[in-house]
Order: sequence, then C-alpha cells, then structure tokens
Amino acid sequence: MTISSQSLANKPLLGVNVDHVATLRQARGVAYPSPLAAALLCEQAGADGITIHLREDRRHIQDADVYEIAAQLTTRLNLEMAATAEMLAIAREVKPFWVCLVPEKRAELTTEGGLDVASQTSHLTDYLSELHAAGIKVSLFIDPDETQIAAAVACHADAIELHTGTYAEVGLAKDLEAQEFELQRIKEAVTMAQRLDDKLLINAGHGLTRDNVGAIAQISGIYELNIGHALIADALFVGLEKAVIMMKNAMHQGIL
Repeated sequence: MTISSQSLANKPLLGVNVDHVATLRQARGVAYPSPLAAALLCEQAGADGITIHLREDRRHIQDADVYEIAAQLTTRLNLEMAATAEMLAIAREVKPFWVCLVPEKRAELTTEGGLDVASQTSHLTDYLSELHAAGIKVSLFIDPDETQIAAAVACHADAIELHTGTYAEVGLAKDLEAQEFELQRIKEAVTMAQRLDDKLLINAGHGLTRDNVGAIAQISGIYELNIGHALIADALFVGLEKAVIMMKNAMHQGIL
C-alpha cells in the first residue's frame, strides 16, 4: 500500500479514531458496539484511514480489536501506542501501516499533550529503528514546538502529528486571541518541519471538531487529520456514515 497523493492538492486526508466506540462497549462489559463494524462503516463513508489507541490500561481498545481491525481494513491502520516493549511486540506482529507513538498517563482522561521526544531521542531512535525493520512507518505525536520537531527529525520519524488540543481548548473557551495565537503556532510548526525535512509528512489532531477543523485543514502542508471524539459524538445524532461525510466536508470547505 502506498501513501496517497490526495493531499498534494491541499485537501488533507481524514483518519477516523474509533476508540470511543470501544469506550461505550467497555462501559457495560458487553460485546457491542463493535469498533470493527464502526471502522468498516467509516471506510465506506470515505475515511482515508482508521486510528485506534491501544492503551497500556486497555480502557477502551482491546488487543483483539487491534488484530480484527488490522485484518479487515481496506484503507490504512494507524496504531497509536506508547513506546514500550509490550507495544513493540504487538506492533511487530500486527504490522499496521502506521504506528503513532504517544505519551500516556494512567490518570488522564485523554492524551494531554505531545510526546517529549527531545528528552528521549536515543531511546526513540532505537525504537523507531525496530519498527522500521518490521516495515512499519512511524509518526510521533508532538506539540507544535521547535525543539520537539527537530528531535523527531533526528529520530528519523516518517511523520509527525501536531497536537491541536490547546488550539481546540481555547476555542471552546471563546478566547479568539489565544486561538489565533495557537493557529499561528501550528502554521509555523508546519513551515519549520518542511524546512528541516521535506519528506516528513505532517499530520495533526486532538480536539478537532466540525467547527474548528477548517482553519487547520487549510494550512498548506498538512497531510492528514486524525479525529475521533467529536466525530463519534456527531454520530449519535446523525449516524456514523453521515458524521464522516460531514467532517470531510467541514475539512475541505473553502479548499480548491
């Protein structure tokens, strides 16, 4: 499978995170709703890839979900995980198209910020080498920060995913000045990443909704946006397939 050239026309791809389908299932300890069924519906509706996060505490996605989804997707699986020995073994066996390395804290409700690549460059360089040897492309989930971007390039990452959580949070708080500041910070991060490594793919995600995604999607150089919580929330009211279509429309509105 090759990397699509769709976003060369500055229309970012959409990766749909189906973690919260598993969250609903795990709340009752039953076999439904199925993250696999959700992933396949998202593909049918136009999702360009599926993201799942296998957390160390297994609070939503379970090991069996990873294997089932990897076996049946027709697009690309992006497996988010911590850089641990346990997760490396699983990734080597599953062989997702992408692994996205993220930080984890047991007490957090959701990922609170980017991975501190700069403080563990040696470890991550070796870890990425192991994944690359298994034929897996690697993305690093980082804050839009110059030091972290340079460290990601030094680790030979294939892509970075810029954390848009702060941008989303200040927008929800109606702080338009802070939101514009965060948007500019993300734009500058994209420019810097392109300057450091013109082959590096630049993704973004966290907290993106139909209301705030447009400005991020219009940043030249953004390859893919990974969106989960807001899209699954929309699906409660309009259905999953329509939620995917509505999100892609919001992403591409105003982009020629």
